[in-house]
Amino acid sequence: MDRYQAMATFVRVVETGSFSAAARHLNVGQPAVSKTIAQLESRLQVSLLIRSTHGLTPTEAGQRFYERAKLAIQEADEAELAARGAGAGLSGCLRVSAATTFARLHIVPLLPRFLEQHPELEIDVILDDRVIDLIAEGIDVSLRMGALPDSSAVARKLATGRRSVLATPGYLARAGEPQSPAEIAAHDTLLYSQLSNIWSFHRDGTEASVTVRSRVRVSAAEGLRAAVLSDMGLTIASDWMFWSELADGRVRRVLSDWALPPIDLWAVFPAGRMASAKARQFAAFVEAAMADHQATSPN
Repeated sequence: MDRYQAMATFVRVVETGSFSAAARHLNVGQPAVSKTIAQLESRLQVSLLIRSTHGLTPTEAGQRFYERAKLAIQEADEAELAARGAGAGLSGCLRVSAATTFARLHIVPLLPRFLEQHPELEIDVILDDRVIDLIAEGIDVSLRMGALPDSSAVARKLATGRRSVLATPGYLARAGEPQSPAEIAAHDTLLYSQLSNIWSFHRDGTEASVTVRSRVRVSAAEGLRAAVLSDMGLTIASDWMFWSELADGRVRRVLSDWALPPIDLWAVFPAGRMASAKARQFAAFVEAAMADHQATSPN
């Protein structure tokens, strides 16, 4: 096996966490993967992986080799793509991370079209509402919403979405509809634990803030959706999270004459290395799709 294939095998082992999973991705037998890694460690004269009952993790040397190997593979892919011409399809594996609910509603349904355009491409989608380490997880591009905590991140803004106070008609029929931000304090509210409990509004140069105290706090957006749709109270969320429900009336905007800060969607690339052609093209694809999506935004 040549050096490129050995590096590619090692990268896949690190990203999948096991020889067997890497073998499935590479369409080879597990013994072949184990043999390749053993030969690689023998040639480099260093241990690259820590083997335990919990799986495989890279040693310090293995992590350094993984980062350089992944970069070398990306650069080789870039060179091949340039040689084949701009019209050539992408190939290999693209690893994308995104928040669970946003990806379920807006990204996963787009994948068939992107894969149809690039029949030799595979996509691993890692769903997590938390901010994850792109280098450690082997992520090519992460789709993140809101402010970016890491100022050194290499990022590209893809879209800007509206945020609103939302509730179901069932809840509003039971509790009444607030007519001003101050009246929210008397209502049941639902909080996404990763966001502030201070809700800030503005209208015609006037600003208003209310500190809400909720009996229900959830750590994932999917739970917030479930709580709202169970008529449990008011929440602040992006239109993206309740796209179809806003369109068909199952969820309504409250205080729509007051504006909330919008939310941005970003494509974030691993710092310290050039974004791969796969990552850049996927980000551009999502940007175009979200622009089309915004054109049909619920009123």
